[in-house]
Amino acid sequence: MSAPDFLVHGKEDTVGVVVVEDAAKGKTLTGLSMEDGGRISIAARDDIPLGHKIALVDIADGDTLIKYGHDIGKAVAAIPQGGHAHVQNVKTKRW
Repeated sequence: MSAPDFLVHGKEDTVGVVVVEDAAKGKTLTGLSMEDGGRISIAARDDIPLGHKIALVDIADGDTLIKYGHDIGKAVAAIPQGGHAHVQNVKTKRW
């Protein structure tokens, strides 16, 4: 079994964390669920840098993002499945 391209905690997560340096637009990435060891395949819609987030589902403007089982903020623009979720489209809920 090959090493994963991104990690998720479990089924509630809406984003995964990229753990490779070659998550290029158009590439099919394989994720690993730490909850159950399951695998997830998603085509990257953007180049996604190491440590950044990939959308596991279509995320609408205003939706809460869940990473590793925790609320990490809200989308301030729609993020398609496989899209790069980062400062350009995710903000804290604190202000």
